[in-house]
Formats: sequence, C-alpha cells, structure tokens
Amino acid sequence: MADPQHDKLAANDDASIPSVATVLLRRIEDGDLVAADELLPLVYDQLRAIAGSLFRSESAGHTLQPTALVHEAYIKLVKGAPDGLKNRAHFCAVAAIAMRQVLRDHARASRSAKRGGGRRREPLADVTSASLTTPIDALVLDEALEQLAEADDRAARVFEMRFFGGLTHDEVAGLLDTSVPTVERAWRRARAWIASAIADEGG
Repeated sequence: MADPQHDKLAANDDASIPSVATVLLRRIEDGDLVAADELLPLVYDQLRAIAGSLFRSESAGHTLQPTALVHEAYIKLVKGAPDGLKNRAHFCAVAAIAMRQVLRDHARASRSAKRGGGRRREPLADVTSASLTTPIDALVLDEALEQLAEADDRAARVFEMRFFGGLTHDEVAGLLDTSVPTVERAWRRARAWIASAIADEGG
C-alpha cells in the first residue's frame, strides 16, 4: 500500500538537500548559531511529514502535537546528528531516532506529572503501515523496542526506521548494507513482537 507521507518525502529526495544539511550541521558543531536557523527551513517539510504520519487520525488524543514534535526532534537532531549524511534516507533514519526519543521523553514526563502513581497513556494513532490496528502507547512501544533490541537488534533498527522514519524496505536495506528480503523478515519479526507487547499491555 502506498504511503502518502512517504511519497511526500520521496518528492524531496534531492541529493543537494542532505549535502547542504551536512554542511550546516558541521557549521553548528563549530558554534555557528546562524546555521541552525538556516537548517530548519531546509528539513522542516521532511520532519513534519514524518511527525504527521505518527499521529494520523487520533492526534487529538496526544498532548504532544506534530509541530511541537518536529521542533523538539529538530533540537535533538542538530545536537546529535552524525557527520556525512549520505542521502534523504540517511537523514530520515537519524530523524527517526530523534522522533522516538522525544515521544519517549514526553510520555515519561506525562506519566511522572500525574500524581498518585497512575499511568497517563499517550496513544499514537493507528499505524496501518505497521499492520498494527490499535493505538500504541508511546512508553509501551519504547519499552518493547528496547527489549526487542536486546533479542534482535536488526529487527529493532528496521522497525525504528520504518515506523519513525517512514523508510521503505529498499532504503532500510541500503542503510543497513543488507538485502531487502533480510529487511522484510526483520520487519515481520518486529511487527509480531510489537503487536504481542501491545496485546500483553492491553490484557
């Protein structure tokens, strides 16, 4: 099934974008604060498309909205992105990590803020691209991915890049330097693991 969010990203798959972003990131690392202002307009549409795909139809149920997620993830991105971004897929993979961290930290803060030790759920929207049909609590998802990484690091990385980065199997295979069938198998394992974790939490 085609993913309109990914199509939007693919339309911006210009080799000049990551190369310029890399130059700006290096300027930021050198203490050039102006570079941070120059980078955001360059990557905003890509980050917003990724964030929008995470919330979809049930965004009203989450206290963190896509625009806020973009800005918080951007701050993490400019602070921790590696040198030498190769292409759009590599950029999205790095952004995926930042998105996951922001959602996790926000969910933890929301849970801690609620007095009495109760859990305040922060549901993400139904994610049809992941073949998961129930809203996903951000902390449940992060915890499940941490456990999955211990058992199958490749599957966890594949899920992270597909779910949070909107990358295709081909793109993930290129970044992990492996075959598409290997990525597809890892994706199936990851989906099954995450679905099981969600079912356990719901039960």
